[in-house]
Amino acid sequence: MKIVRRIGASPQQRGSASGQSCPDVFELSDGNFAVIGTEATATLEKELPPDASRADYERIVIVSRETLVRAKEEIPDA
Repeated sequence: MKIVRRIGASPQQRGSASGQSCPDVFELSDGNFAVIGTEATATLEKELPPDASRADYERIVIVSRETLVRAKEEIPDA
């Protein structure tokens, strides 16, 4: 599995001063997506709705609204 491309604007385009420590969204070679976000599993796990859960190997991450909104137009419908 490899990163194929960034989805949405780069951290620099979103106004990051360093351009190195911002949320990001990437399309992977297998068609899935990977995100860089702030780890928030311990804080948000208890907030999950009853029909949601996570596996031991999964984490809940926060990605800024701006990151996802700017990525939306590049995410395929199918």
